[in-house]
Amino acid sequence: MNFNFTEEQNMLRETVRSFVDKEIMPYIAEWDREGQFDQNIYNKLADLGLMGVCIPEEYGGSGMDYNALAIVCEELERGDTAFRTAVSVHTGLNSMTLLQWGNEEQKQKYLTPQAKGDKIGAFGLTEPGAGSDVAALQSTAIRDGDHYILNGQKTWISLCDVADHFLVFAYTDKSKKHHGISAFIVERTWDGFSSKAIKGKHGIRSGNTGELFFDNVKVPAENLLGEEGEGFKIAMSALDNGRFTVAAGAVGQIMACIESSVKYCHERETFGKPIGRHQLVQQMIAKMEAGLQMSRLLVYRAGELKNEGKRNTRETSLAKWQACDFANKAADDAMQIHGAYGYSDEYPVERYLRNSKAPVIYEGTREIHTVMQAEYVLGYRTDKPLNQMLPAWNPDKELV
Repeated sequence: MNFNFTEEQNMLRETVRSFVDKEIMPYIAEWDREGQFDQNIYNKLADLGLMGVCIPEEYGGSGMDYNALAIVCEELERGDTAFRTAVSVHTGLNSMTLLQWGNEEQKQKYLTPQAKGDKIGAFGLTEPGAGSDVAALQSTAIRDGDHYILNGQKTWISLCDVADHFLVFAYTDKSKKHHGISAFIVERTWDGFSSKAIKGKHGIRSGNTGELFFDNVKVPAENLLGEEGEGFKIAMSALDNGRFTVAAGAVGQIMACIESSVKYCHERETFGKPIGRHQLVQQMIAKMEAGLQMSRLLVYRAGELKNEGKRNTRETSLAKWQACDFANKAADDAMQIHGAYGYSDEYPVERYLRNSKAPVIYEGTREIHTVMQAEYVLGYRTDKPLNQMLPAWNPDKELV
């Protein structure tokens, strides 16, 4: 595998980093403190072509490879997890799933405006009683002529109040258990749909997260994604993409922890010398750097498999698990390095620590990924090719 970045990828990193430094860093402490969601950031990301960075140009995207998406997520989370989350959900969970499973009409109607950033996409899988156990969901979609009647509730949905389109999973035949789950494209403006933000979150306070409610929502039959009963497979393939972006974002958070800690190490003196000269502080810095390099390798390995159009569930799971754990530990050490000052929002590390916890939970908890990896090694779990895979990346910038 070649992990050298192309000139285009290096330029992309510089562009996103400059954007973060100018548009996010000066304001994020206040946004986080006030729980303020600034949708203008997403409009600016769209202007830069970042809401569809890895979507083919024929569908309104920038036509870059999947590791370009990782770069965007790294740099955005270096600013704040909320903005990486927006790209993870809009691009990773929604748009890439439409690219993978949608028919041509669905791609033209929904994927193209999302890739351009004219519309925002979100993802509705989790329910109050169904998180890690997807088959426990209670939402139903009953066929009625040319429509499905959708009823149910979703929770912990990012972009709940601002997304235009939602990928929603519901039972069309509960007797078949997870083989009876189907996926639907749902529009916000339809009768019977409503949303409500969740307040008082521990972290990612500048992000919009909440609940979705479906009360006899009439979903046109043509908005069924894939076939009836393919919803579970579609959801799992979507999570391969979403987890990839979460892992990449964790790399960005480790970078932010290192940058803040190094700066503070050169500013703060104890016992007559900069704290960076103390070996136990150096040990924490060294562990952050090791976590950064290992996480990045795991992420870009998964990205290369995506570029080749290969199944990557195992590799993406490992990257998500390890990168998020490393980020959580890096944030904890960063606060320790800052001492009492780190406990205050005068410095960003307390926000990093709060933000670092959610990715350890969502899109597969640490425990779920631990079990997955053990079962791969023990031979209890193997991956079969999906009906639909992301198209392989062509170096000539054509997706085939």
